[in-house]
Amino acid sequence: MKRLTPTGDPARPVEFQADSQPPPAPGEALIRVEAFSVNRGETFLLEDPALGLRPGKDVAGLVVQAAADGSGPPAGARVVGHPPAAGWAEYAAVPTHSLVALQESVGAVAAAGLPLAGITALRLLRAAGAVAGRRLLLTGASGGVGHYFTELAAGAGAEITAVTATPERGARLAELGAAHVVHDLADAAGPFDVVLESTGGAALPAALARLRPEGTLIWFGQASRQSATLDFFSFFDGPQNARLRHFHYARAPYGADLETLVRLVAAGRLHPEIGRVADWSDAAAVIVDLRERRIRGKAVLTIGGSR
Repeated sequence: MKRLTPTGDPARPVEFQADSQPPPAPGEALIRVEAFSVNRGETFLLEDPALGLRPGKDVAGLVVQAAADGSGPPAGARVVGHPPAAGWAEYAAVPTHSLVALQESVGAVAAAGLPLAGITALRLLRAAGAVAGRRLLLTGASGGVGHYFTELAAGAGAEITAVTATPERGARLAELGAAHVVHDLADAAGPFDVVLESTGGAALPAALARLRPEGTLIWFGQASRQSATLDFFSFFDGPQNARLRHFHYARAPYGADLETLVRLVAAGRLHPEIGRVADWSDAAAVIVDLRERRIRGKAVLTIGGSR
């Protein structure tokens, strides 16, 4: 079979390599991958790849070998999964605790865009607590997590202000339920009950300043790749007694959350924002475009023309 492997070259970060099919563990199913998505964090790993790095955490396809322990979907089932790695290949072994069957109305491309970004958004919403009637500020909102979170939180009754770098990158967020879409934190009219911050650098203290007293800031990313500096005394200008929470989505199993996401998509209540669909032969160019923020939402690569 073929898989994509890192090259260490920023201009062409992956290339095809021949490999053997992965032998699944007893609690894993072997999937013939039809589509997979690339996450921006994965593009950073490709800049200086660790020895043996095999990227790929979001896959959709067909079960060709069910798990030996009897768990998970049977052979022939269409599925979406969230393996720990090695999904950018024709075949992937996926733990059944992080694998769910797809409803007929959910295609492989939409499904492949769900796992990491969708699970992160769903778990962020839970971390934010009861959001109905509350004012939320979301920075770095133009990626996959931002689009999913906006639709989920708006559906739960939140008033969301989304921050994106440009109007084009924020075009879909108002359609998905954002009350306000701004392109500079200075234009975000606070105070907010909850701030969800994913940019880091200077954006974090600027977002914190728009939090109400005793509000919560959830820090779930650092897309700017710049460290943030906070001043104790700046809290007295507004967000006194604020809570800062570090958030990382990763905590298996993922099956229950994937099942929720698939159900919402099938019901028309969640709409994956797929900014680019391409054959995986174009993977290197797509990865560069995603890294350089030239793709809004998710980038999905297909194997064999799946849709």
